[in-house]
Amino acid sequence: MPVVVAAVCPHPPIIVPELASGAAPELDSLRAACRTALDALSSATSILVVGSGPVSATYGADAGGSFGPYGAPDVRIGSGPRVLPLSLTVGGWLLGQSKAAGLPRTYLAVPVDEVPARCLELGKEIAAGNERVGLLVMGDGSARRSDHAPVHLHPRAEIFDTTVAKAFQDVDLDVLAALDPDLATVLQAAGRAPWQILAGAFTGTTLTGDLLYDAAPYGVGYFVASFTQ
Repeated sequence: MPVVVAAVCPHPPIIVPELASGAAPELDSLRAACRTALDALSSATSILVVGSGPVSATYGADAGGSFGPYGAPDVRIGSGPRVLPLSLTVGGWLLGQSKAAGLPRTYLAVPVDEVPARCLELGKEIAAGNERVGLLVMGDGSARRSDHAPVHLHPRAEIFDTTVAKAFQDVDLDVLAALDPDLATVLQAAGRAPWQILAGAFTGTTLTGDLLYDAAPYGVGYFVASFTQ
């Protein structure tokens, strides 16, 4: 499945307007950036959504996910059992808002603490095929960017996120591949493993990239980026 296009998006539940309530407009620019990145996936013939989860798992297109635990029980995706972790549920919801909504899709969950070598290997396995695949990579940056973050401020959080954002902007796959899993764990950066799968999938290719969003509105680093070959 050669990966011909990819999008990187974050997965905060409040990206869903029904969950953000009165604060919904605060993330309008993030939602718009995600739509732009996901619309580009429509050039593929199928979509693989990659995100962190409690265990390694692959799910079919009908796999279900619900935002009930976050306060919106009527907002869900898929027709099957609600088995998708949050990252993939948000990914499926975002896909449903995009031009790529009608494409066949599958989901891949990777443990947030998966070792980099395995992440890179998974990426290369994804890219070994003949179908034109669009990769939707879900992942947040550090959750320790401010005193109002989910976890208290860490002095290395902004430096880590700045490094990731620059790697997306410069399409520097080597930097993504070299992200330290131990530091990512300390900083609670849930995107580290999925981003390294992206790096593996594009190994040896020439990419054009565009960083569409880079901010930490609630003390958590959110990035949106688009990549094409």
